[in-house]
Amino acid sequence: MAPSPRTSSRQDATALPSMSSTFWAFMILASLLIAYCSQLAAGTCEIVTLDRDSSQPRRTIARQTARCACRKGQIAGTTRARPACVDARIIKTKQWCDMLPCLEGEGCDLLINRSGWTCTQPGGRIKTTTVSELRTITSGFQP
Repeated sequence: MAPSPRTSSRQDATALPSMSSTFWAFMILASLLIAYCSQLAAGTCEIVTLDRDSSQPRRTIARQTARCACRKGQIAGTTRARPACVDARIIKTKQWCDMLPCLEGEGCDLLINRSGWTCTQPGGRIKTTTVSELRTITSGFQP
């Protein structure tokens, strides 16, 4: 009797199970979909981590990390208290208030050493933001 077309006399032929081409096509499409969905649209940001520390009375320290896909000439920053892509010149010159980091109705002031900014609410409450680390991840997107 002749061997069936799906079996082989080679010993290493059984290393991968015999699967239909439809299965492999589905697996390739699924992996491409997962890779595509993890990409951000150009000019957008998302918060990756957010940690809050309220251990001190009347003070909350919040740390967040954002992932951004900025266009050429832009860099990750903050607009209206949310991560956003802003003009790179603002970050390089540390003119933080130019990126409009505070909520509408709040006043923005630079810290004396330009390490961050304060947002003052009409009631007098002050939120201070300091920039502790600047990292840029460059993507290949060009508009």
